[in-house]
Amino acid sequence: MALLNGHDPDVSTEDSLQRIRNLPGYTTPIFKGKDEQRAKVKVDVATKGFIPRELVGNEVDWFYFQLGIDDTYFQNESPLVISNHIIALFGAKILAFTKHDFTKLVIDLEKIDENGNGATFIHTSLPGITSTEGPGATCESRIDSLYLDKSTPSGCYRLETYRSTGSISAAAKQLRCYFITKCNFPSPPPTTRADGRTDIRTVSDASFLERVSPYTLKVYQKIMWQAESRYGPVMEVYEVEGTRERRLVIGYRMGGTSRFFSALSHLYHFYQLYSARKYVEQFSNGITIISLYLNPMPNSTGAPIEDSIFQVMKEASLLYCLPDNPFFRDSVNSRHAVQEATYAYCGWVFAQHFCNRLGPAYHHLKNILDESNPSHAEVLDDIKRRFREETFTRDSIAQVIHTYSEIIRLLYVNFAMVHYPAAGQTSQLRPTLSYQRLHTTQPLSDSELHDKIRRAVSNKQDLQVLESFLIFNKHILKTNFYQQTKVALSFRLAPKFLPQVEYPTPLFGLFLVIGNEFRGFHIRFRDVARGGIRIVASRNEENYITNKRMLFDENYGLAATQSLKNKDIPEGGAKGTILPSLGAPPRCCFEKYIDAIIDLLIPSHSSGTNERHVDLYGKQELLFFGPDEGTADMMDWAALHARNRGAETWWKTFTTGKSAELLGGVPHDTYGMTSLSIRQYVLGIYKQFALRETDITKVQTGGPDGDLGSNEILLSSDKTVAVIDGSGVLADPVGINRKELVRLAKLRLPVSHFNKTQLSKHGYLVKIEEQDVKLPSGEVVLDGTDFRNGAHFRFKADLFVPCGGRPEAVNISNVAALVDTEGKPHFKYIVEGANMFFTQQARSLLEKRRVIMFKDSSANKGGVTSSSLEVLAGLALTTQEYLDLMVFKDGKPSDFYQNYVKDIQAKITENAAAEFHCIWQEQARLQGAKSRTQISDELSINLNELRTKLEHSDLFEDVPSRKGVMRRAIPTTLVKQVGLDTLLERLPEPYQRALFSSWVSSHFIYRCGINSSTIDFFHFARDLFQE
Repeated sequence: MALLNGHDPDVSTEDSLQRIRNLPGYTTPIFKGKDEQRAKVKVDVATKGFIPRELVGNEVDWFYFQLGIDDTYFQNESPLVISNHIIALFGAKILAFTKHDFTKLVIDLEKIDENGNGATFIHTSLPGITSTEGPGATCESRIDSLYLDKSTPSGCYRLETYRSTGSISAAAKQLRCYFITKCNFPSPPPTTRADGRTDIRTVSDASFLERVSPYTLKVYQKIMWQAESRYGPVMEVYEVEGTRERRLVIGYRMGGTSRFFSALSHLYHFYQLYSARKYVEQFSNGITIISLYLNPMPNSTGAPIEDSIFQVMKEASLLYCLPDNPFFRDSVNSRHAVQEATYAYCGWVFAQHFCNRLGPAYHHLKNILDESNPSHAEVLDDIKRRFREETFTRDSIAQVIHTYSEIIRLLYVNFAMVHYPAAGQTSQLRPTLSYQRLHTTQPLSDSELHDKIRRAVSNKQDLQVLESFLIFNKHILKTNFYQQTKVALSFRLAPKFLPQVEYPTPLFGLFLVIGNEFRGFHIRFRDVARGGIRIVASRNEENYITNKRMLFDENYGLAATQSLKNKDIPEGGAKGTILPSLGAPPRCCFEKYIDAIIDLLIPSHSSGTNERHVDLYGKQELLFFGPDEGTADMMDWAALHARNRGAETWWKTFTTGKSAELLGGVPHDTYGMTSLSIRQYVLGIYKQFALRETDITKVQTGGPDGDLGSNEILLSSDKTVAVIDGSGVLADPVGINRKELVRLAKLRLPVSHFNKTQLSKHGYLVKIEEQDVKLPSGEVVLDGTDFRNGAHFRFKADLFVPCGGRPEAVNISNVAALVDTEGKPHFKYIVEGANMFFTQQARSLLEKRRVIMFKDSSANKGGVTSSSLEVLAGLALTTQEYLDLMVFKDGKPSDFYQNYVKDIQAKITENAAAEFHCIWQEQARLQGAKSRTQISDELSINLNELRTKLEHSDLFEDVPSRKGVMRRAIPTTLVKQVGLDTLLERLPEPYQRALFSSWVSSHFIYRCGINSSTIDFFHFARDLFQE
């Protein structure tokens, strides 16, 4: 490829296109032994006797000279293999002749190296047509799965494929040849250039460097540098001077997509283009570059290649995100372009989660039954689960999309008329085909479209599915759908469409993220909100289907719990969930999820994007993410990635749970932040009943290898009789040896590492992998995993502290197992460390049995307090101050950091003790008329309601009061370092309002009680301005 613009001397510029000379991109090898090989092939073919001797010479010469097969083939293959291929081709021609139809001529030749060094595939192919049967239908998909999808720098393949210039039949069929060879990289990898950028020659396969032209190497070098600086794909189009050929070059990181190579063929065939040559080059720095030499089909009825090539490039970015999209793979029947098919896929996912599956019958039943009655609640739960399983299935929704493809097309136009970037926002001179299509299809208003759908669809369920697409369209505020550089699709939705009967607390914001190997949500209840990002892992197909169906509901429940827990910090409740497909790498899913959300948080012209998105929200959004199940080790990457994407002002606060030494995070486990708040509730119980801790028996889920489990062991001095964790069950009725437990906790080892010699004669350890284990009582445990899953129901103790376990481990259907045959509960006191371990119905039943119980949203809020103050430090300090004060130097924290951590621990202890006292006092005032968990919820609700009122009140405008609150709410160490006035200049106003209102509401209610009056608030507010 000889460049005619860029930095080459003879430049000819055109804004929308780069032009190159009409020269080969690679040097064609000349096989000097070709004639000698051809003679040997003739002998071998004649010897085998399948072709009449008088035809052998013509058949071999035709194969060598008329088909236009590249010398690469002849150089790579032996005479024996070539003779077999010629015979196979001759036999196929005979078979087609006997059928009197040369369109049936099929060639399917392949040779796969048994040592994994490469392969050759040759098959018949009509240019510009996607095969639906025969070898061409599966060849490229096989190449993807065998050689390209799982590429790593230590194990990858390069691919050359070309179409023979000659036809093998009157039907214009040609041979498509694929040559795959294992990459041979320099070892060890040489260093990069002095400017830090990679020199492509140092990371290239040796055979590639032998064949690539200098100009193509320049193009690839440019693409490589761009791909290294971005997380998503890079695409460039080159016009070949004097021809209509266009060369599309795509660079991306290995592992970023799958089945992409085969999907690209399907894409350009859709626009009646064919490829003369295609190359896939892989490099030892983890970059893959695909180069397609595209030409228009003769007598094409499609758009000119001058227009369609830009559409191919634009839609290739969508294919990168969703290469396995069933609504495009079936475009032979549906005729959906990639954009329409991608929209259909996203609407499909939306419909799976948000079609109203309960309906009026359920709502009527819900109004009749009493949810506080356990048996009524169990019936409702069962009916709810059945409705969601049976009403709208994934397959039934897909069938509606296929059936009403024309309506889906109109719905896409309805979506695109709002979100397609205006012509002035794009960088191209001419409008793309998608833009032209929008203006040739008559757009309908929402009401017109709804009316058309109702008239076209008679089936009520089908109508509901299509209406959900219209709901989807109406509530999208912004999306990265039309941005070229993306790795997953993201949508910021206005959540007003959620039915209140199912989701009683309204959301503030909702993100939906859709990738090829995952789907995910992020929801928040307030503008300023924070919560963890959770990987929802699936054990098997059945579990995956369940997780997929319940993903949003689980996300909503987790965020709602977070909202209750965040009552006395500035951030409201939020949560993110990511559901990887079976076998998908969780890390890859997380990174794509983060990158896709960042697309919608940063200005669309900044780093990593080259097209704007339409923003109907119109305000800057700040999201605060934290670690959760499966993502604890990914927070550093997310923060640094945000900074690399251009989020210079908020990368410090984007994630909490960052590593302390490298990024100034405040790790909860190291400083026992969550456990400190749990501990206040345990100590509060001991104090109220004058109990001595060493006399208390305790059961604990979540072992010494976890954050909560290890710190619960290290902070306590009770008699622990059972610990249940992911590795098994450890129990000893006389008390587990505390010295050995502490050893495991300090080393962060699970109970499976417990030294069994430290057990009493009645103690035991059952690991999940064990079977047929005989306990000291004589009971035989048949399966260790089953035993572990139900172990929390078998033990009795004074205190139960769940520090780990799946949500709703104790629910209305199994809570009876925590009560013995005499009606006595297994535990006197329960302090919930783990989130959502108990359902509210299970709590109600236990509290009716006089169990003293403190729920998760009250007890384990220490972690969120710590994370909130970590966010505050990031907002308050400049980047340089943050690096100087929060990031460790030579592995040691600064004095500021150490003092700030002490401030955080003091805040956690203060808030937890204050809330415990408030709940205890309120329950005593009501003389037990309400349970403590009910009071806890009411406390959170009252705090959040008061906080909302305060955020919108003029009390914040009173400067003396504002400063008085801020001086108390912001840790002393930070105020001393930065100064209060400077802090108030730096902190965003929405955050200041949230901080002010959360501090005032929590301190007022903790001090004056849930039932306090407006007079009480008047007296409280009067003192706010004081120092």
